[in-house]
Amino acid sequence: MFDKNRKEMKKVLQIVLLSGFIFVAPSCDVLSDTANTVLDTTSTGGNESAPKLTNQEVVSGLKEALTVGIRNAVDVTSVTDGFMGNQQIKLPFPPSAERMKEKALEWGLDGQVDKIVTTLNRAAEDAAKEATPIFIDAIKNMSVQDGFAILNDGEGAATDFLRKKTTAQLVEAFSPKVQESIEKVKLTEYWNPVMTKYNQAVKFTGGDPVNTDLNEYVTEKAIDGLFIMVEKEENKIRKDPAARVTDLLTKVFGSVNN
Repeated sequence: MFDKNRKEMKKVLQIVLLSGFIFVAPSCDVLSDTANTVLDTTSTGGNESAPKLTNQEVVSGLKEALTVGIRNAVDVTSVTDGFMGNQQIKLPFPPSAERMKEKALEWGLDGQVDKIVTTLNRAAEDAAKEATPIFIDAIKNMSVQDGFAILNDGEGAATDFLRKKTTAQLVEAFSPKVQESIEKVKLTEYWNPVMTKYNQAVKFTGGDPVNTDLNEYVTEKAIDGLFIMVEKEENKIRKDPAARVTDLLTKVFGSVNN
């Protein structure tokens, strides 16, 4: 009797174990997938503790960083002495007219030379006020297929990418604003008398007359200056967590730094 009961108990136990195996086996793949999902936290920067970034998040983060950088750059350059008071972006007397400058100083026209330099920078400062929508529109329309590379290339990479992709259209859009600013600050009133006097003088010496396009010069230098300031802001976001003013910036750039 005892042996018979033990045999029946053994059969029941085998059935239970077999049933358990049948129930658990199909779940192994699910458990494995779940574990992989939880453990797959590799970020673009190789940080194993940060959530994995999607390409869309990287692209959006780069655009947001540039937008923040542009707004901040315009804020500091579109005020009096924003260019003039910053030696890194200050517009000098046009190099193409350096001989004219030397002659003007010889003639005692130091005041005119100073006024030209001042108004060149005032034109850039005034034009910079109009830069924000132009730059942001360029950012919205740019395609960043290599977003991860830009993110991981380090300081200035996003700004360099924007510069290469948008400079031509920015020049086209910015130029009319610069012309308005040149007229507003009356730059040509200081420039033309000195240029005319110099060109008349070189007729007798066989020198080359000055034919500097002030609009082109101010446009080029103003955009260069803005890009310099945008790069500073980009690098600040990369280095300083406090400069990451949105959750997206924190997530994207934090993934590289951590």
